[in-house]
Amino acid sequence: MKQIISIASLAGLMAQAVFGAEPALTIYNQDFAVVRDTVPLDLKSGVNNVRYADATARVEPDSVILRDPGGKHSLQIWEQNYRNDPVTQELLLSLFEGKTIDFQNLRLKDNTQSRELIPGKIIRSGYVPGGGSEQPIIEVNGKLQFTLPGTPLFPDLGDDTVLKPTLNWLLQSDQPGKFDAEVSYITGGFTWEADYNLVSPEKGDTVDLIGWVTMNNHSGKTFRDAKIKLMAGDVNKIQPAIVLNGVMRMKAMNMAEEGGGTVTEKAFDEFHLYSLARPTTLLDRETKQVEFVRATDVKAPVIYVYDGSSDYRFYGGLIQDRGYGTQGNKKVRVMREFVNAETNHLGIALPKGKLRFYRRDADGQMEFVGEDMIDHTPRNETIRVTTGNAFDLVGERKQTNFRVDTSDKWLDETFEIKLRNRKKEPVEICVVEHLYRWSNWEIMQKSDDFKKTDSQTIEFRMPVKPDEERTVTYTVHYSW
Repeated sequence: MKQIISIASLAGLMAQAVFGAEPALTIYNQDFAVVRDTVPLDLKSGVNNVRYADATARVEPDSVILRDPGGKHSLQIWEQNYRNDPVTQELLLSLFEGKTIDFQNLRLKDNTQSRELIPGKIIRSGYVPGGGSEQPIIEVNGKLQFTLPGTPLFPDLGDDTVLKPTLNWLLQSDQPGKFDAEVSYITGGFTWEADYNLVSPEKGDTVDLIGWVTMNNHSGKTFRDAKIKLMAGDVNKIQPAIVLNGVMRMKAMNMAEEGGGTVTEKAFDEFHLYSLARPTTLLDRETKQVEFVRATDVKAPVIYVYDGSSDYRFYGGLIQDRGYGTQGNKKVRVMREFVNAETNHLGIALPKGKLRFYRRDADGQMEFVGEDMIDHTPRNETIRVTTGNAFDLVGERKQTNFRVDTSDKWLDETFEIKLRNRKKEPVEICVVEHLYRWSNWEIMQKSDDFKKTDSQTIEFRMPVKPDEERTVTYTVHYSW
């Protein structure tokens, strides 16, 4: 399966990423990044051969852009050759197939180590292009063996070998000159993700929010003192076989009080761009974390939801089976809800990530009380996440009446929902009911008021005192 990329949009992102002279990365949370690096050039007027051996191991060669940031030189790449087969012992053996080289063998005799050189002709190197290997075949003293007689000593690397992934350019320059050019390209091997820790006091519904951004570098290259940006949003990017999958800014007041934050955020194109305030080093195969947000006194009340028929939905067809939707559960979900607004000390673009909830005990110890995921969320939107199931709240749902008349084309169904609160304090439980049998329905009888949340769902808000049992009943009439 593949996604289709918007070339114009991605080109604009790359152009933005290459602005400036510092080594820079713009990392996307879809296993790729835009890299901007500096290439020292000493060109003559006309055609020049240039080798660039500092790209990542997962560079996309056809994404390369080379330019003079000063705009004084016009550069044209007539030809680009990409080599991503760095020299290895097996590769060099393959380059010397049919030739005789020396193999060094270390011997220990009388506690003295001596070196022995053994000439051997390479009949088969064992190298398989693109990965894999076979047993080598070496001829020593007229006999064939399937192991190396020692460590091979190669006379040279050969003209056709590379130590690192390399781009070879045939450049046309309109004039001679020595300057630092900028090269930018798209590469795989980078990911980043946001994680949020929300801590509640022993009692109450407010939370303190702390966010971390985690960056991973598996590109095969270390970036030292790089300017790093993070792009949040669903950017279309072609990925073969697998569809690959920002960081929020601090409140302006907090940033001013603390003399500037570690991460700043701005809207960019149809996405959000987050920039680390200072250059940082991201080593190859390193995971780096940066704290990027703090907010206090965010109102995030607990909501209890009993959805006894959560496994059943309206599928667009008439359902007359008496038993459909009558198998329920007793679990009451615990949810946390907060509005991403400035009035709630937020009002910022929240990139997708994991929310972990903690609550402090009476001794001050933080205890983990659940986690959930959120998607990219704009400001002024409401976030509702599930943290678990309530221990001391019980729901019970059963069908008490069912009648159907196929000739007159109607169906009546009655349900009874019981709610029991074994906590020491009162709670409000939201009872969610799905009217799943047919699209044309009407509530004929009800014990309590309800709210219609969509075309097939209603909700009852039921206050329940400690050790109290409340009962909700309703009758729905379907016609077709």
